[in-house]
Amino acid sequence: MGTKRKVILITDGDEYAKRAVEMVAKEVGGRCISTSFGNPSSHSGPEILSLIKKAKQDPVLVMFDDSGFVGEGAGETALKYIAAHKDVEVLGVIAVASRTRREEWTRIDVAIDQDGNLTPYGVDKLGIPEYEIGRMSGDTVYSLDSLHLPLIVGIGDIGKMGKRDSYEKGAPITRKAVEYILERSGFNEQ
Repeated sequence: MGTKRKVILITDGDEYAKRAVEMVAKEVGGRCISTSFGNPSSHSGPEILSLIKKAKQDPVLVMFDDSGFVGEGAGETALKYIAAHKDVEVLGVIAVASRTRREEWTRIDVAIDQDGNLTPYGVDKLGIPEYEIGRMSGDTVYSLDSLHLPLIVGIGDIGKMGKRDSYEKGAPITRKAVEYILERSGFNEQ
């Protein structure tokens, strides 16, 4: 294959996330792999890769979800496969907060709070900053630290955050996270 597909990995895949990610992908001129949604993820890494390769344009936004299972679940197994594949260039990851406390966490480069502000602190499901700098809890983030990822942006629960990220409102926090990754990766300059 000639050119690597440019993707943004998203660690959430419920119906609210699907609606928000589909909308944001369209607004930024990219594509969302809608069938990658699921709570938990039901597609394998090779199945998702096939869908990424068929997407009409980049960036390709892909959802992964472990449905709160502790440890590496189906969503993370698929995410690891995609992140390491030679035909994919990961522009960044949107790490989504969950109720998982101290069991699964990841390093983040930055987070976006419920008001759309950048913060060095991790955020909770509502997008409220927590007490740790550069670290956040989530349920599909167990393997992120073991991967070579260029940028990890933490946010609250996609499509929710006390309705602040509702798709009816344009999913502004999710959109800001995607735009931040596109800007920092240099994607918009290509």
